[in-house]
Parts: sequence; structure tokens; C-alpha cells
Amino acid sequence: MNMRQSRPSHSRLTPDEGLESEHLLFPEEADLPAGRHAFHKEALMTFIQQDARSATAASAAPPAAAPVRRKLLRPLFVVPVAACSLALVAAGVLTFTAGGDGRDAVAGPALTATVGAGTSAGVPQLLDRISLASAKSPQVEVRAGQYVYVESKVATTYEKTVGDKTTLASDGIHRRQVWKSTDGTEGWLIDPAVSPPGGEKLDRTNEKGESEPARLNAPTYDYLATLPTDPDTLLAKIYKETEGMGNSPDQQAFTTIGDLLHESLPPAELNTALYKAASRIPGVVHVEEATDAIGRRGVAVARLDETSGARTEWIFDAKTFTYLGERTIQVRPDGGESGLIKPGTVLYTEAVTLRRVVDELKETSSSGA
Repeated sequence: MNMRQSRPSHSRLTPDEGLESEHLLFPEEADLPAGRHAFHKEALMTFIQQDARSATAASAAPPAAAPVRRKLLRPLFVVPVAACSLALVAAGVLTFTAGGDGRDAVAGPALTATVGAGTSAGVPQLLDRISLASAKSPQVEVRAGQYVYVESKVATTYEKTVGDKTTLASDGIHRRQVWKSTDGTEGWLIDPAVSPPGGEKLDRTNEKGESEPARLNAPTYDYLATLPTDPDTLLAKIYKETEGMGNSPDQQAFTTIGDLLHESLPPAELNTALYKAASRIPGVVHVEEATDAIGRRGVAVARLDETSGARTEWIFDAKTFTYLGERTIQVRPDGGESGLIKPGTVLYTEAVTLRRVVDELKETSSSGA
């Protein structure tokens, strides 16, 4: 298993470092214009339902002009919902007709940023500092019947096809609000890019009306509380339960840990263990400067997906080492199905602005978090 491989020597370049060295040698490449986790089950379900409604309406309507097709650039690793969605997930691309989702309301130009240099040197030490900061953070008690509320600013760059012409566009940075009950049976999502006005209900019911059990890639707070807090045991579980997912075992392990960090509230001991487990994944690098969706600068723990050429970065405050957000940025040229995705294209960006426990669905005031 890849987890058992020894960590690359600091004297050898990781694939990410090799790419960064090319940018340092050829500055003109780093000066490209103005400079991903997986979406979640609810987003994919929304897209599929809306696309199905659009297809039904289209079948009853007279022929129209060539549709606009949108292709998500970030692979989706979700709970299986249907055979057709599994095929889309495997390809890492979804296609939508114009008007079939909420993206028109927040559409904007493609997002770009400077690609920072990544190095494997100092990764364990950085993650140790982050783990220590996490362990010292005030512990939040979450009781049964309460809700974990996460508010963030997010944006996604996607391929937009009109007729036979494909261009890059983005959601534009916008507010996202998610409420989830501790057992996952109740929730609410407000995100103008993927949900109808006013938001939509979230639950754990699949297309057959069955309740889906919690798992690593679709966790609840109650489920997170059952996970091992020994880093080696935790990482072994992650590799085992995500086998066959993603573009590689190591990349999927990194993605899974990132997804557990950004839109949930892991118990304090688990939060610390997740960072320590990440330090054991081969290919993880330290990026000295990265910026979240609202412009906060920090240091990043990152990993390059060698298949897509995109690098996922977890961004932390450089002084306090508190989690700020996540970014997926293209590092290699000719990315995406169209080959239009150049180095510096920000495929996904997020800044967590509020994370707390509330007593009621759609409540935003704190109850002790």
C-alpha cells in the first residue's frame, strides 16, 4: 500500500517541486494572466436533479438554439447516487444546459492567481505547529439536537461551452452557508451557485428513498466522534476505505482529510490527528504563500494531483496556524478536457469565515461555539 512507502527524501524533488522549479527558471511562465474537493453530495444531487428537470422541460419544448454546456473542473468524490452520476464523477466533468443551475446568478470571469513554489522541506515541522495550534484551540461541545453551522466565501472556475466554442468562467466569489445536524438527518444549504433561492433541504436520503450511512467521504459529527485519533491508525483507515477512489491512493487520502477539515467541525483530538496523518502522506509539500477566497494570506500544506496537474492547498494563518480555507490551483499547462486551463487558474477557492454550533436550523447566532 502506498501509505507504507517511505516519505521522499528532502534532497529529492517531489513532482510538485519539479514543476515549481520550472516556473522559477522561466519567470514568464509564472506571469500568466493575473498570476476543486471535491464538491459535496448535496451539490451533485442538486445538479443532477436540476439537469433532469431541464431535460424534461426541453423534451416538451420546441427546438432551441445550441445550449450552453458547463463542465466542472474539480473531480467529485461523493456517495454514489446513480449509475450516470458515477460515470460523471469518474470523468471529473459534468455537463449542464443553460439555465439548468444557479450559476448564471453569480457568473464571472475565470479566477487566476500566482502559483507559489512548493517544497517538501519543513512539512513535518509545519504540520506539527498546526497540530499544536489545533490542540490548544478552545474545545467546542456539540450536543445531540444541535447543528454545525459553517459559513464561507467560495468560487469555482469551470469550462463553459456555447455551441462549439469553449471558454473558462467562474461562479464569482459568493457566500455559502451550510447547517448540518449532528446525526446528519437534517440540514440546509444556501449557495446561489448550486441551490435555488432561499436554499434547499439536505438529508442523507438517496435516490431510492433510503438513508445513507455516514462514511469518510460523507461524514456526520457523530461519525467523526467515532474515528480513531491515533494518526497511523486513522491514516490506515482512510487508505482502506477510499481504495479505488480518486486519481491515486495518496491524492485521495489527502483530499479526504481536506474534506473533513473544511466544512465540518471535527472533535479537537481528531482535528489534531488529521494534521499528523497528513504529514505521513507522500508528496505533501509546504507552500510559503497562498491566498484564500477573501484575500487572506497564509502558508499552505499542499499536494499536486499528477493526473490533473492541479494542486490542492490547505491555507493557514502564518502566525497562529489557524485554518483559513482551501484552494485548488492549476500547476501544469493544458489542463481540463479543453486544454484551456493554464497554470495559475484557480479551479476552486474557499475562505471559512464562521464555524460554530447553533440550536436551530438556519440560525446563525452562536450557542457557545
